[in-house]
Amino acid sequence: MKVSLTHRLIACVVLMLSLGLAVPANARKPNVLFIAIDDLRPQLGCYGFKQMQTPNIDRLASQGVVFERAYCMVPTCGASRASLMTGIRPSRNRFVNYQTWAEKDAPGITTLNTHFKKHGYYTVSNGKVFHHPRDNAGGWSEPAWRPRGVPTYQLAENRATQTKRSKQLGRRGRGPAYESADVPDDVYADGKVVEKSIRDLRRLTKMDKPFFLAVGFFKPHLPFVAPKKYWDMYDRDTIHLPATYHRPQNAPDEALHNSGELRAYADIPKKGPLSDDMARNLIHGYYACVSYTDAQVGKLLDELKRLGLADNTIVVLWGDHGWNLGEHMLWCKHSCFETSMHAPLIVKAPGHKGGTKTSGLTEFIDIYPSLSELAGLPLPGHLQGKSFVPLMKNPKLKWKAAAIGRYRNGDTIRTHEFRFSEYTGVGGKFLARMLYDHEKDPQEDANVSERRDNGDVVKRLAEQLHKGMGKDQRALREDSSEKTPR
Repeated sequence: MKVSLTHRLIACVVLMLSLGLAVPANARKPNVLFIAIDDLRPQLGCYGFKQMQTPNIDRLASQGVVFERAYCMVPTCGASRASLMTGIRPSRNRFVNYQTWAEKDAPGITTLNTHFKKHGYYTVSNGKVFHHPRDNAGGWSEPAWRPRGVPTYQLAENRATQTKRSKQLGRRGRGPAYESADVPDDVYADGKVVEKSIRDLRRLTKMDKPFFLAVGFFKPHLPFVAPKKYWDMYDRDTIHLPATYHRPQNAPDEALHNSGELRAYADIPKKGPLSDDMARNLIHGYYACVSYTDAQVGKLLDELKRLGLADNTIVVLWGDHGWNLGEHMLWCKHSCFETSMHAPLIVKAPGHKGGTKTSGLTEFIDIYPSLSELAGLPLPGHLQGKSFVPLMKNPKLKWKAAAIGRYRNGDTIRTHEFRFSEYTGVGGKFLARMLYDHEKDPQEDANVSERRDNGDVVKRLAEQLHKGMGKDQRALREDSSEKTPR
């Protein structure tokens, strides 16, 4: 007579109770710690940038899988997050800008947090997860939380500048682009976010169901404000402007912009190039903010270990898109260049070997099906991504041929060898295109789309791009069917 798995589990629980042992509340399903970091480009120690001081993210990388070539779907925060959280590609009229609401652009679609909640998880959102905290509110077990009343700046003169310019210019009136104040971590918003998240971990571990805790850090988003000790981690004399601190050769006007997000800050000229001194200050400030956020990530990981949760918790860390630090004379994101589309992704999961890296092309719409599979949940029928769990098991596995994304009127495709972008106007009228050969020009310094010998490559990539984006122009509807991951 065979003993069923259910009977074995019951017998195990009875034995543990008879011995006076506690039965782990989350014995059947792993918890999820979902860490989102705003404007984080993959300039981290674990991605080979030794100048960066990111010991805690590097520690997570040593325990998990680093996706070396992960790409966002849209290089602006609201749209990127909406696409990731729904598992749906963007289109010209869907997931367009930073103000995107997932529930408005994809009504009726079950978001990632909602999916986990429907399958027995207690879901919590702290900090910036969706761009709008009220987006998909029903998918959280309690109202999404963000710190309130936390001043952006700690130095009195910077606060005064911000107040004055806000009265004059409204939302566009901001204070300085950076600040180095000799203050503790918890005076800025991300310090508040990690304190709340640590309290929640202590609370959630006592519940009788697994948790999905989403923690969204605001830095290194502008302004680059961080405690002085993080600025002091970097020697300013070793901070240099990028090699591509100029307009790319043959780049079309459609590919470039005036870095408008940065221009709103008080000490930044409204147009024209920045001084080299200002550019280096901005790069220094960005580095400081990355290290500040890294320290907050470390506090979360330490608490997860202290509570005995580390071995049964999936940890995923991602930046919502890339960021330009002067490359191509651009600042911020908002472009189809590699620097805007390429973003960090690290996943640590029970039962999967840590300290590995994969160069398989990965898209952010793949995160939803992957986390579902890792947690043993069925996959909603609407998903347009592909679970990368097989890639975690075998990092050298032959994988996707391309990653496809877009920004406004530009569609872009990244293959193993090339990045190709195409810009179109009203009615799909062709405007311009770019082709970068990453084997010869990894920094995308020369657009070679119009070279005669690249005609076949351009044609092939354009067809592949059109096909990839065309799949998603159909009207979206919730597919109530759920599939078991293969």
